[in-house]
Amino acid sequence: MSHVQTERENETLVEAALRVLNTADPFEKARLGDSVASKWLQGTITRPYNPSQDLPVPDRPARLTNVKLVSPSLMPKLGKAGSLQSRQAIVHSLVHTESWAIDLSWDIIARFGKKEAMPREFFTDFVKVAQDEGRHFSLLAARLKELGSSYGALPAHDGLWDSAIATSKDLLARLAIEHCVHEARGLDVLPTTISRFRNGGDDDTADLLERVVYPEEITHCAAGVKWFKYLCLRSRNPSLYQDILALEESEAGRSETQMDKESEEVIQKFHAIVRTHFRGPLKPPFNEKARKAAGFGPQWYDPLAVKGPASHF
Repeated sequence: MSHVQTERENETLVEAALRVLNTADPFEKARLGDSVASKWLQGTITRPYNPSQDLPVPDRPARLTNVKLVSPSLMPKLGKAGSLQSRQAIVHSLVHTESWAIDLSWDIIARFGKKEAMPREFFTDFVKVAQDEGRHFSLLAARLKELGSSYGALPAHDGLWDSAIATSKDLLARLAIEHCVHEARGLDVLPTTISRFRNGGDDDTADLLERVVYPEEITHCAAGVKWFKYLCLRSRNPSLYQDILALEESEAGRSETQMDKESEEVIQKFHAIVRTHFRGPLKPPFNEKARKAAGFGPQWYDPLAVKGPASHF
């Protein structure tokens, strides 16, 4: 057996996550991420990290340079899926977003898991998110090919990773901005995107978004809300909330008044972090049904919104 094979057999999840982050080809990144996720979920990779090892996490993951990057403000309009060109542009944009979402999921594991002494369930939740994002990337990239284009054929922007860099020192901020602002924004716009593909006669893309991507993105937002709450409550009472199960079990033993007070404190913390790390107000309309399914009621986001029309979802 080779030295590399022996090392891989003893590999921790964080070491494997770093291999994914350091893989430049996005298709290989998705394939490797799926393999690592399966090994963790099946119990082949057993340790989240080595307590005596501090491994450097790259500021930017490895990326191929064949995608032309432009400033978000210089991105060409995607259109409304009425033409083949518009459908290609929208799917290309989604493929690019999912490729970064793969890196975001492995980055949160590698960057914050050990540093914040997170419980095992944190690693499992974000491994599942990473595996989903890899599947979304692969399916959407294949669909883009069917539409006569390919990933890298159109310009893209890296606004999502700019937010990751801005929150690289603070797990609460990372969860709030990436998973409770950007991911939730995806829930707001996906129903309109799905309708546009249907109206444009592209049921294949609409079905992929509606049946696979949309329901799974709700669970990704839910992971962000769950672990944001956990961190806030653990900081108040570290001995009680070392384990996420303590959070769930103690709800039965706490008065409604106490729970309301804790919930209010968590939401106020969320507002303060978003105002610090996110430029400008959140834009309605909000997909209240999907956000609620993610454990994310209007009291979380309405106070941060630009005053405008109420949700039409």
